[in-house]
Amino acid sequence: MTTDSWARTILQVLGTRYPYATGHASRSAEDVDVRPDRLHPVFHGSFDWHSSAHMQWSAVNLLTRDDLDPALREQLVAELGGRLTPENGEVEAAYLRSRPGYERPYGWAWVAMLAAAVETSRTPEAVRWQPATAAIADVIATNLVGWLPKLSYPVRHGVHSNTAFALTLALNAYEILDRSDVTELITERATTWFGADRDYPSRWEPSGSDFLSPALCEAELMSRVLPDEDFRPWLAGFLPGLGAPRDILLHTPVVLDREDGQSVHLFGLALSRAWLLRSLSRFVDAERGNRMRVAADRLVAAAGSQISGGDFMSTHWLVSFALLAESADPATR
Repeated sequence: MTTDSWARTILQVLGTRYPYATGHASRSAEDVDVRPDRLHPVFHGSFDWHSSAHMQWSAVNLLTRDDLDPALREQLVAELGGRLTPENGEVEAAYLRSRPGYERPYGWAWVAMLAAAVETSRTPEAVRWQPATAAIADVIATNLVGWLPKLSYPVRHGVHSNTAFALTLALNAYEILDRSDVTELITERATTWFGADRDYPSRWEPSGSDFLSPALCEAELMSRVLPDEDFRPWLAGFLPGLGAPRDILLHTPVVLDREDGQSVHLFGLALSRAWLLRSLSRFVDAERGNRMRVAADRLVAAAGSQISGGDFMSTHWLVSFALLAESADPATR
């Protein structure tokens, strides 16, 4: 069963304390204790801060499923409850206040998504987690509002610092969290940076360690900030070949080393492409849209065995991207 398999994977990777890749920048000889659970009582485990955040988002989402085994549900609730306390939330919030560039923007976006998921969760226990996630998301909102006006250009490559992906998630989250200051700024920045883009060279994708399609991420963000009647001609000008028979964005990435942390990013690319192709398929003609949805199914199948059965370099994060892909699947809506 997919739900139970994913739940077990989340529990396993969150419980895996090491290896852990910390981005902590020590400020003195006294600031070198980088034990993950000391620095990050909420976001330790699962290899790094941002993966811990989005695997907890995945856990909150799975808790609403009727087909989740009750014993696994109890374990997920216990895992989240031990992390998402007001005290732990304030430690994470204070860390982000003192280091306003930490995990910018990818980790920020996923924590905002976690806060939004907790805010809207039907899980009774979530009311106890909300003070922690809200406190961290508030600091991230402040950091975003302070940072975005100073960002001269968006980052357009296919890994963590991709601007469009992070702003798409942040926009979704802060709409739920009712932070119009954040959502209005994201809308303004997106239209300024991307509004005039045309003829994207999709044949240059992917790079060897991409887990995001820069083209599709940008298109998805613009679909969120433009009215449909403006977005459709924008998309036709930006990706005129989207969904055409030879569209390279429909191709399945090839992974040659399934234990290398950079190579397995391409499994994530398959899942994120599936999410974005499904989401964008409604903005093209029926033939192209169908071709995009068929490709998305193929991309999900190509990565499926790695979500729970792959190396830790895959399992510590892929559930989240599988859930994104599933969220846009017409068959699951």
